[in-house]
Parts: sequence; C-alpha cells; structure tokens
Amino acid sequence: MSEDIRLAMFTVDCAEPGELGRFYSQLFGWTVAYEDDDAVMLTRDDGPALGFGRVDDYTPPPWPDPEGRKQFHLDLAVGDFDEAQARCVELGATIPDFQPGGDRWRVLLDPAGHPFCLTHWGA
Repeated sequence: MSEDIRLAMFTVDCAEPGELGRFYSQLFGWTVAYEDDDAVMLTRDDGPALGFGRVDDYTPPPWPDPEGRKQFHLDLAVGDFDEAQARCVELGATIPDFQPGGDRWRVLLDPAGHPFCLTHWGA
C-alpha cells in the first residue's frame, strides 16, 4: 500500500445531488460538509468523503442488467435485514423485484436508482 495515495472521496453521478445526499446522510449519520445545486459532500470523522454530483440527462442503471452496465454498488453491513430495509425505504429507497441474494443479501435502489445491498457480512 502506498502512503502517497489514498482515497479522498467516492463520488456518485446523479440527477439530484441534494436528494441523494440527504438520503445517504440520514442513512449513515454522516455530516453534509458541502452542498450546492450541483454537488453534495458527506464526511465522517475517520475516513474518505462520499460525494454526489449532478450529471445532465442522468439515467439510472437498469436493475437487473445482464449487460453489466451497473456503475457501482455499495454493500452495507447490517444486523437485521428487516429493520435496515424498513429504514432505507423510509428514507426513500425502493425494493426491486429481482433479489438474487437469497438469505445472504438484499438489493435495494437508492433514490437515484443505484442498486445497493444489505448484507450480514462484516456486521
């Protein structure tokens, strides 16, 4: 590992940075460190930032997508699937019909349509 290179921020493309920033800020409990019409940056005390940037004519990735156009996905470690899923939906996530994880993980879509998974791994 190089000490000269470190991840500063992971930025997610979207149509509405404010909406997506609020979703993840409330979900993770992170602080909104910067916000304007085109970008939002969330921070926490001990790691890289999470950013959201406006892209004109943004189109969410399809789910499921056998062609592999999914841009990224986050795996979120949780203790209780039902409780975590309810919290995510309360904040604006949706539950797609296609659920390939069985009892290992659950797929949800954030307000911009990006898939993310709830998992017990690492909880």
